[in-house]
Amino acid sequence: MKYNFDEIITRRGTGCVKWDLMPSDDVIPLWVADMDFKAAPAIQEAIHQRAEHGVFGYTEVGKPYYEAVVSWFQRRHQWTIHREEILYTTGVVPAMSVAIKALTMPGEKVLILSPDYNCFFSSIRNNGCEVLESNLLLSRSDNKPRFEVDWQDFEAKCADEKTTLFLLCNPHNPTGRVWMNEELSRMNDICMKHNVKVVSDEIHCELVMPGYRFRPFAAVSESCRQNSVILNSPSKSFNIAGLQTANIICVRPDWRRRLDRAININEVCDLNPFGPVALMAAYNESGDWIDELNKYLWGNYCLLCDFAAKNIPQWKVMPLEGTYLSWVDISATGLSSQGYADLLLKKAKVWVNPGTIYGPQSGEGYIRLNLACPKAVLTEALERMKNLS
Repeated sequence: MKYNFDEIITRRGTGCVKWDLMPSDDVIPLWVADMDFKAAPAIQEAIHQRAEHGVFGYTEVGKPYYEAVVSWFQRRHQWTIHREEILYTTGVVPAMSVAIKALTMPGEKVLILSPDYNCFFSSIRNNGCEVLESNLLLSRSDNKPRFEVDWQDFEAKCADEKTTLFLLCNPHNPTGRVWMNEELSRMNDICMKHNVKVVSDEIHCELVMPGYRFRPFAAVSESCRQNSVILNSPSKSFNIAGLQTANIICVRPDWRRRLDRAININEVCDLNPFGPVALMAAYNESGDWIDELNKYLWGNYCLLCDFAAKNIPQWKVMPLEGTYLSWVDISATGLSSQGYADLLLKKAKVWVNPGTIYGPQSGEGYIRLNLACPKAVLTEALERMKNLS
């Protein structure tokens, strides 16, 4: 490999949420979605050059920024975006709050596919709306488990007169699904039928495993394009979340005006000096880094599956199509998700997320593991958890 993802980088003591939030030095954190790899060399160099200038005042986002976004999604995903459709902001979670504020009224319902990213719940409630969960079904195809939409339940909840927005996670966190073209199209057909707008969080869009292809919701059809707001950022894929740069993509001028107003109401309208240069270096120069990263992540997932099969038979590791977050069924342990996560932290010194933070009912019996770390770190964590089991 051209890039060394095996390098172990000491992050403890750097103000790192993933490593420093837990004061104990002997804990291995596999919880928050943050990678333990250095950013791509082109990103590091771009930031270094910007830092050498020495002046870090208010930042204007210029033409090269928009060109980088447009070019990347055209090249990588065959999605045509026009400059005027792009609104920048500080992160996908702030963008989510902006979209909910702009496109709903307090008291309305926002539909999600549960289990779902935990910030979906808080962003909806923080904007005075009600969370409406449509639980995913665990089916079996070719003897492999797979999470699928319960289409009857999904439509029934779209038909609720108080449901005005569907918040989609594509690829899906925490189950690891990469939604297929046909699924996305069917979601939109149902939403259009019941006058439900779609907001698609696509922050994990570059993290796709072999044999799968990410499809931007807005690229599925003209109908999907007209009925959606897309949230994306290089932050997760290129491990630059701390640089706080994201984009809202919306074709409709009337919705964009409302989104722009909500950006300013929420005061998330200014980027720091390093975010735009990092985005441009990521999208213009770091495609090969992402390709190698995905191969490495797939190797870590295969390591997890093989290790669990041989050493932790109580686990059922769900298939991983996208993201670097593995969804693991631990119901055979006889413990609750929270209880098992607490036990792993206390006895094995491994920090994982209990499934219930992604849905109190739908996430019960699962834990989520972050695989974006050097193989040696993952192996040590697995050995500790094996010894506990």
